[in-house]
Amino acid sequence: MTAAAEGTSEIVTAALLVIGDEILSGRTKDKNIGYTAEYLTAIGIDLKEVRVVPDEEPEIVAALNALRARYTYVFTTGGIGPTHDDITAEAVAKAFGVPIDYNPQAVEILRARLAQTGGVMNEARMRMTRMPAGAQLVHNKISSAPGFRIENVIVMAGIPLVMQAMLDYVAPQLQTGVKMRSESVQANCREGDIGSELGAIAKANPDVIIGSYPFMDERGPNAHVVMRSRDQQKLAEVKAAVEAMLKRVHAGLATGQKAESR
Repeated sequence: MTAAAEGTSEIVTAALLVIGDEILSGRTKDKNIGYTAEYLTAIGIDLKEVRVVPDEEPEIVAALNALRARYTYVFTTGGIGPTHDDITAEAVAKAFGVPIDYNPQAVEILRARLAQTGGVMNEARMRMTRMPAGAQLVHNKISSAPGFRIENVIVMAGIPLVMQAMLDYVAPQLQTGVKMRSESVQANCREGDIGSELGAIAKANPDVIIGSYPFMDERGPNAHVVMRSRDQQKLAEVKAAVEAMLKRVHAGLATGQKAESR
């Protein structure tokens, strides 16, 4: 994955707007949030917010206008198919205050695809070629039906494979910043055993994001300590501090267990 301005010092941010009643009802389990978060992190864009809204124009417009004013990019997924409830394109046009019409290039692409697959260009399929004035196509190699980009908003399909293809297409065009690096250490103890100590390390290193994430293994409660920073050297220093802290905690727990067994 390459990007148009890879490695700039500026922090580049993004939001993801997931659109669809089927997500909110639980009928469809979203697979795009995690993929997009990981993808953007890898190219140097910080995903800062995710919103899920229904297939309702006022909700889409309000969320889109709020997000596009706040972040470098807004990615949307869902609602650009051929059915009556696919209203994302219309909502985006309304958010930007521009007209919407059939995009000639999108029509040509879809007609060519249907000629290959034996499909018919009907009214429903034509809906997928309607785009706001001034939008640029976001192509995909899976279904050919394009998404689009208007200013800092990238509109993509909800079908995971198609969305991923669209993300691959648009990524080289995006501005990116210094990549966020991360390190992870398995605590091999309970979160409660290291809460105060971890807080002290975090306080002493405000430029490193430190998180504790509990899980269960065969021994019982455990935790991962995850550290994130754009400064590789600082990240290494904090990882060393966390590892040293864990050794002290483990030694203390072992001493306590021996005392209890006597």
